[in-house]
Amino acid sequence: MDLLTELTILVLAAFVGFEVISKVPNTLHTPLMSATNAIHGIVLLGGILVIGEAGGFLNELVLVIAIAFGTINVIGGFLVTDRMLEMFKPRKPKSEEAPE
Repeated sequence: MDLLTELTILVLAAFVGFEVISKVPNTLHTPLMSATNAIHGIVLLGGILVIGEAGGFLNELVLVIAIAFGTINVIGGFLVTDRMLEMFKPRKPKSEEAPE
């Protein structure tokens, strides 16, 4: 493919992705975040497998950066998911003050 076709696909994909994500109701964000964490875990595994076969300093550097960003994304996603799930847990009643 030529550069113009690839750029057109990139712009259309970004536009469609933005439109789809903006239409997702708040109640579905937690399940979607969990699904994307699983996908990013697979991407990290692929990056780790590829770095073993990579040759050259530049390729290894780019892979290390990609793996680091992917790891940050997965950990951040799990933290956000955990925080969102905390909202659905019943609150513990405040303990009454101890008698003096």
